[in-house]
Amino acid sequence: MNNGKICVSVCAASADELIEQIKRAEKLADVIEIRFDCLKDIEEANLWRIIGTASQNFKGKLLATFRPSEQGGKRNLSFAERENFWLHSHVFEFVDWADLEWDFSEDKINSLWGKAFEKVIKSFHDFSAVPGNLDEIYENLSAGGAVAKIAVQTGDITDSLAVWKLLERAKKENKQVIPIAMGEAGKWTRILGLAHGAPITYASLDAGSATAPGQISAGDLTGVYRVKELDRNAEVYGIVGGNTSYSTSPYMHNAAFKFHNLNAVYVPFQVKNLDNFVNVFLKESGLNVMGLSVTIPHKEAIIKYLDELDETAEKIGAVNTVKIENGKLFGYNTDAHGFIEPLRNAYGNPEAAKVAVLGAGGAARACVYALKQEKADVTIFARDLQKAEALADEFQVELKEFNIEDSAAVVFNDFDILVNTTPLGTKGELQNKTPVKAEQIESVKLVYDLVYNPFQTSLMTEADKASVPKIGGMAMLISQGMKQFEIWTGRKAPMKEMSAAVSERLY
Repeated sequence: MNNGKICVSVCAASADELIEQIKRAEKLADVIEIRFDCLKDIEEANLWRIIGTASQNFKGKLLATFRPSEQGGKRNLSFAERENFWLHSHVFEFVDWADLEWDFSEDKINSLWGKAFEKVIKSFHDFSAVPGNLDEIYENLSAGGAVAKIAVQTGDITDSLAVWKLLERAKKENKQVIPIAMGEAGKWTRILGLAHGAPITYASLDAGSATAPGQISAGDLTGVYRVKELDRNAEVYGIVGGNTSYSTSPYMHNAAFKFHNLNAVYVPFQVKNLDNFVNVFLKESGLNVMGLSVTIPHKEAIIKYLDELDETAEKIGAVNTVKIENGKLFGYNTDAHGFIEPLRNAYGNPEAAKVAVLGAGGAARACVYALKQEKADVTIFARDLQKAEALADEFQVELKEFNIEDSAAVVFNDFDILVNTTPLGTKGELQNKTPVKAEQIESVKLVYDLVYNPFQTSLMTEADKASVPKIGGMAMLISQGMKQFEIWTGRKAPMKEMSAAVSERLY
């Protein structure tokens, strides 16, 4: 538990929008930020009537912001225009807090507005990079007792360390700072800021109304990440990947932490430079990082940083799970378990079953390993035989050519199980693609499509046409996630809650 507040930013152009957004924000926020720079089509008298009503009805605090475009605002505003707004508006009568930009001097703030508000936030935004003079910026903003808000753009997670470390400095100096690393690589700062002493974290009304890059909805901050329930000692878990924006893992694992009422959270860790992440971020962030999920493109590269590997990960040559204990990193692969468990449930014992595996990438590798452990008879079908040959040789399985453009030439009637590890059928450009048609699988006993979004893929539809039982990738996703959770926590993973959390997001 912490004392931080969630601030929902309201950016409305008209009176009707403003009223509607404030009413929605009242149910979610401790603080409502009214972005006056967004307002366009509204009479001044009507505006202050709306703000006055909000100040009476809302139990939290109202924050006024009049942001110029170069600092992320919606208007081109001169310094004089911004100064006049604060001098001549009725904002003092109805608003509790004020957000002023970095170019308002300490003397100006104290002489004009310093005593008119309960709290003054002085803010700086850089939408291009992390500036090299952050300490100087912090000193300027925090002078005179203002809360310093510093928001900088980051492309890799380690870039966000510089602004994050200002929290420790502010704590030592008995000051307050709101450090925000914008973008996907900085989402963790929005999630963990309150637990580490930031007075406010900013949120959007919903996923489509963010007022800054990487801003998370208020509903997700409270319902998924439980940001106000966390403290400085909270265990931190996260997904390490080149692009974490599409991952459903935060919903799945945070549902499990919530079920067990743990002081723990799972966050996106968007990582480009893995070496910097392991050797710099993990050591200098001050976070209590206890475990990681690892995805593309780091599953193989992470191995050289680990102290120990379990047998499965070693034989597959890829790690998707890391447990951190006493400063040591232990690597596991739960993909194989996640794949085989649903297969057993749907098919039974796959020993001696003839299995066709479509594709020869990382997912296929885990599947082939798991099937061989079960003593299944595996054949890999791949477009690039030269690339797939090493995989086939390593696991001593048969290899056949499979060209998607001419896939109809291959019939799978001699196989018991068909497994698709290719991305064909994935939501987006490939959604209407299928590796095989119904007439090619009429004698197959089970179709297993590792694609989990959409729930019903094109391949699964073809299986229905052929009256062949099928399972989708959701089963594997949840199964491997449950195994991860149990490795990290030693607790039983709540399948129902984890499945529901992912289904709610995807379908």
